[in-house]
Amino acid sequence: MTPFEQTLRRLKDRHEELLTRKNTPSEHYNGIYTRYRNPILTAEHTPLHWRYDFDPRDNPYCMERIGMNAVMNSGAIRLDGRYLVVARVEGSDRKSFFAVAESDNGIDNFRFWDYPVTMPEYGEPATNIYDMRLTAHEDGWIYGIFCVERKDPAAPRGDLSSAVASAGIARTRDLVTWERLPDLESPSQQRNVVLHPEFVEGKYALYTRPQDGFIDTGNGGGIGWALVDDIARARITRERIINFRRYHTIKEVKNGEGPHPLRTPAGWLHLAHGVRACAAGLRYVLYLYMTELDRPWVPLAEPAGMLMGPVGEERTGDVSNVLFSNGWIADDDGRVLIYYASSDTRMHVAASTVERLVDYCLNTPPDGYTSASSVEKLRRLIDKNLSR
Repeated sequence: MTPFEQTLRRLKDRHEELLTRKNTPSEHYNGIYTRYRNPILTAEHTPLHWRYDFDPRDNPYCMERIGMNAVMNSGAIRLDGRYLVVARVEGSDRKSFFAVAESDNGIDNFRFWDYPVTMPEYGEPATNIYDMRLTAHEDGWIYGIFCVERKDPAAPRGDLSSAVASAGIARTRDLVTWERLPDLESPSQQRNVVLHPEFVEGKYALYTRPQDGFIDTGNGGGIGWALVDDIARARITRERIINFRRYHTIKEVKNGEGPHPLRTPAGWLHLAHGVRACAAGLRYVLYLYMTELDRPWVPLAEPAGMLMGPVGEERTGDVSNVLFSNGWIADDDGRVLIYYASSDTRMHVAASTVERLVDYCLNTPPDGYTSASSVEKLRRLIDKNLSR
């Protein structure tokens, strides 16, 4: 065996060991969800044949030719009995692309398909695409809505950071072949758009996040709701805010819908992210809220504060102090797998049930927006427990 072959064999053995590592539940208990210890996807999980040239004549040192930096922010769906995530993979060149990874149990042993997604362009080619939300719609298509980023043509000379965001829309039957539809037309920039899984009043329904700029929400008040007549020519003409940003909360800077909501007997269950400013920069956390079953735009319940925040190694990475989710899967038995990314670096999974998440939403006190109200909630619980 040549030195090249020996090196390649070691790489393949270590890669296989990583892919087949069993994931185990964390011992931490809060009754709401269970985190799993190991990330389900990282840059090291990407296939070796994406990164290395296996021809010793062209790559005599068995050198990594195309580097991968991170795997994050993955849409999720169960299809033909398989747990599939459409991950945002970021190369060392900072460009993101979509790639599908699958698992038999949704917890571990995720493997990427041989090829990444070839996403057709629409209009001016995108500089970057990322953060796909997947929706199996009642019209029979699987839709992916994702952020499309292009350089701001109005940026001053020398400004190489200003960007313009829009919502790209594509549909598929199998996650292999994608039909690209026109980007969403909107009066504002849109980076977080999610398709509701059912028709509402005979129309397609979108959860939006209107913002004045690529980063700053400006006058954007929070998570919006809009109806469009034709998803193949989606255009927002009217938008209402259904989940507001608020001062001195986990979502004072901005908030956005995660994956599409889950239908439950008690109402629609929503997973979202909230962003606040702190001395370390921006802190992203996850929270839940619910809306009415027959009127998905009408708020029903929202517990105070965050459902999940970054802990341990989740707090460090390319963009630290961040949790983000745009994918979850509800099994027929009620189990819910929440797929979330930490610090724009790696993918994780947490498990709960529809019953537990609904109970958490309906029976956890809402935010009173003052310190006094927080103490009063505590006192009521303490009195109840000490009187038993």
